[in-house]
Amino acid sequence: MARKRTEIQAIRSNVPIYPIGVAAKLLNVHPRTLRIYEQEGLIEPAMVGNRRMFSADDIQWITCLRTFIHEEGISIPGLKKLLDYIPCWEVAACPEEVRERCAAKVDRAVPRTPHQGGEKASVAEAKEQDRQKREQAGQKKKSRFSA
Repeated sequence: MARKRTEIQAIRSNVPIYPIGVAAKLLNVHPRTLRIYEQEGLIEPAMVGNRRMFSADDIQWITCLRTFIHEEGISIPGLKKLLDYIPCWEVAACPEEVRERCAAKVDRAVPRTPHQGGEKASVAEAKEQDRQKREQAGQKKKSRFSA
């Protein structure tokens, strides 16, 4: 009986396969550094159970973050503020050919839902609406790339 030949396909760059320890070694940082970036909202690793898992795109994005912080001298709060207003490729001044190949692009400069300042309920409601919008946009992006 002939065996069915299976094709080996490369893992997509957005599949989280690296646990935090491996990601930290790849980036030559302490795992605590990655947790700090997560606490600051600069990265969002996938959670598998209670373990943080990173994709190749995450590794590339963290490399960009570290370049901004250590070579460009941008503080973490400053970087967060910049990314709220413009996409990462404008902060890094990436040429278009690099930007088109980059799978780790981050564009957090999306419109936010207006809300009444100081009211915790309206702030929470606006954040939830923004989260839902991001999820819907992510679903559209995933379906576009998975085809």
